[in-house]
Amino acid sequence: MQNSTAISDRRATYALAVLTFINLFNYVDRWVVAAVVEPMKHALSLSDTQLGFLNLGFIIVYAAASPIFGSLGDKRARPPLIAIGVGIWSFATGLGGFARGFWSLFSARSTVGIGEAAYGTIAPALLSDQFAYEKRGRVMSVFFSAIPIGSALGYVLGGLADRHFGWRAAFWIAGFPGVLLAILVLFVKDPPRGQNDVATMHHAPPANANAYRELLRNRPYVLAVLGYAAYTFALGGLGFWMPAFLERARGMSRSESTVTFGAIVIVTGFTGTALGGWLGDKFLARTKQSYLWVSGIATLIATPFTFVALTNHAKPVYLGAIIVAEVLIFMCTGPINSAIVNLVSPLERATAVGFSVLVMHFLGDIPSPPLIGMLSDASSLERGFLVVPVAVLLAGVIWTYAAWRTPADA
Repeated sequence: MQNSTAISDRRATYALAVLTFINLFNYVDRWVVAAVVEPMKHALSLSDTQLGFLNLGFIIVYAAASPIFGSLGDKRARPPLIAIGVGIWSFATGLGGFARGFWSLFSARSTVGIGEAAYGTIAPALLSDQFAYEKRGRVMSVFFSAIPIGSALGYVLGGLADRHFGWRAAFWIAGFPGVLLAILVLFVKDPPRGQNDVATMHHAPPANANAYRELLRNRPYVLAVLGYAAYTFALGGLGFWMPAFLERARGMSRSESTVTFGAIVIVTGFTGTALGGWLGDKFLARTKQSYLWVSGIATLIATPFTFVALTNHAKPVYLGAIIVAEVLIFMCTGPINSAIVNLVSPLERATAVGFSVLVMHFLGDIPSPPLIGMLSDASSLERGFLVVPVAVLLAGVIWTYAAWRTPADA
């Protein structure tokens, strides 16, 4: 029995390590484009509006394909589906380096969304079945710590590749590791769904249409997803435009803007994500809504710091505000994803994650980069960025309300 437990623990640890590493390159591939916005703009003669819409194809395909892969993830073997997704997005990332204009680049980035949909919807549900309920905040924090670190590496990798080899090389270098990652994930154990949840949470999986109706009747889940949409709106805008903002509005050089912001994201992302997961698990004994409380309170506190970061011109002030705001914003990453998987049945988690991806992207980072780009073309990037703190505030209000209205033991 003891040996069996040790084997199970090793399998769970391997799954967490591989899936986290894949998530890291998921965000390297996703955000390497943000690091080369300025050279692409000039090389391909793109407007800020086109640059904002560049991410649109990726997010639309990602969001639209996510419910499909979510449904498959609740019924089929999960590691092979993830491996297929990793291979597709890595190949498509490499194709971006061969773009000759807006539409060829748009097509390559859109194809990345298919691969990421297979991975992004299934991996959180797979991890939930690997670890006990009371450890999920920390597990999800480890897994989602790859978001800021991978995003930051995307900025740094893109900036350094552009500096030494040109912007096209950034896409080729970022896409290469996908082949190895696709092989490694095939060795991840696919455990029984719901094996670490209480028996009362188990029931027969509903048909697809019924599953979505059931999710929409789940008020805490709906509020968590709507708050996530506002959060994603803010994060998507910040992630895509911040290097260009530091270069244009704050006078940094191109390499300084990408490396500075990348370094900030690595440190604040790791710190904030670890702290948020620890706090979410710590207060779980007092209320099952601790993940929602941590997410809501952190984003409410982050709002004024986000505003200062985007409006103050003194370098020590705006860099300090960015650091504090980023720590608080990343504190939500593990807790809110833990809340989403815990608010639904173990047998419909991939479906729930897939639907949440659809909603949060269609209301979040699909509209935010192009909206900020259009506002920038009409006035300035500094003014266009002012929609971001509003979105951060909205996320905090929704999550705090959801935590307050949901019974502590629900």
